[in-house]
Amino acid sequence: MPTYRQPGTVITDHRFRLPLDHADPAGERIEVYAREVVAAGREREPLPWLLFLQGGPGGRSPRPVGRDTWLDRALDDYRVLLLDQRGTGRSTPADRHTLPRRGGAAAQAGYLAHFRADSIVRDCELIRRELLGDAGRWSLLGQSYGGFCTLTYLSYAPEGIREALVTGGLPGLRSTPEAVYRAAYPRVGRKVEAHYARYPEDVDTVRAVVRHLREQEVRLPGGGRLTAEAFQALGIMLGTGSGSHTLHYLLEDSVRAPGHPFSDSFLAQVESHLSFAARPLYAVLHESIYGQRSVSPQGTGWAAESVRAEFPRFDADRALADGVPMLLTGEMIYPWMFTTDPALAPLDEVAELLARREDWPDLYDPGRLARNEVPVAAAVYHDDMYVDTDDSLATARSVRGLRTWITNEYEHDGLRVSEGHVLDRLIRMVRGEA
Repeated sequence: MPTYRQPGTVITDHRFRLPLDHADPAGERIEVYAREVVAAGREREPLPWLLFLQGGPGGRSPRPVGRDTWLDRALDDYRVLLLDQRGTGRSTPADRHTLPRRGGAAAQAGYLAHFRADSIVRDCELIRRELLGDAGRWSLLGQSYGGFCTLTYLSYAPEGIREALVTGGLPGLRSTPEAVYRAAYPRVGRKVEAHYARYPEDVDTVRAVVRHLREQEVRLPGGGRLTAEAFQALGIMLGTGSGSHTLHYLLEDSVRAPGHPFSDSFLAQVESHLSFAARPLYAVLHESIYGQRSVSPQGTGWAAESVRAEFPRFDADRALADGVPMLLTGEMIYPWMFTTDPALAPLDEVAELLARREDWPDLYDPGRLARNEVPVAAAVYHDDMYVDTDDSLATARSVRGLRTWITNEYEHDGLRVSEGHVLDRLIRMVRGEA
């Protein structure tokens, strides 16, 4: 196990050989990687473990440099384990290069069916037993999708958990995929309207860009097509604390003289926000995180795309024709993304098969959560664009003993940007000190 030092920390690499299918423990194995971080000078202390579950799906764990962001507070109390969830980072990556080795689209889709929260939790339990022993318990910190995984963990393996902290990640336990997006589009619309109120000149800029994209084919530096709908997807930026300002500066660079193409600088910035090359599983598995056979037996079926027609204000052509502000979209995955993004194009048929899959196992056990005995504290961001506040609060009421901190002081990235304040508040809450 390689160990090295950074400013104020000691880091140890861990690799685990775990079953691909936990229902077949003697079958194929994959490698799962995790990074242990402890405060320098405290390496030999019997500190409690804190497992960090990253947002996503498909997001690798943070790559820290010393005691940065929330880690600074966590390392006061814990030995932290940063898990690269299966298929991400250094954990047997799944992407357009590795997946075709599995065989055809059906084989690839069957393989990826083992990459949801239920499998991630079972990975965590095997890792816990290896690091802490059968009787050892650890604390959880789940950010965004990591919070979804935490609720799955509390549903099926609470005996391994000492306490659980959730930031911006309490899912609707019984929400259908369609209900998720029916709630999401109005939230995104409000964020776009707030952005235009802050930067009124962006209304005309966005309209000009979309009009040009309707008239001309535009390619991004990596070869992907920048369509009007793809440009609208930049609205995903508006769910973070600095996202509105970042979007405004990006739009500034789009301004062009009549007849001149967009600058390379502008197109490179757009590509950095739209490409899924660094996190393909985010797109491929995104809607599957809402798939549960008892809730949506028909599968997820491109729910964001099917529901979009119910919100005509997101129609780009209609906005151009009516002369009204153009709404951007948010954390939605659409089937056309698998034709415009080179990182996703080879996975087009795989994504379609996953969208049509009808036998997704349930991810939560409401009955067990109602009897929960693990201390849980959760930050619910009142204006969260990515996770519905009403769903989060309904879930909070459904989990016995769960304490909530409802705040509009931060957006969805509050854990990262608050310099430990959000984490400190939750630690004090779960211990009954706040």
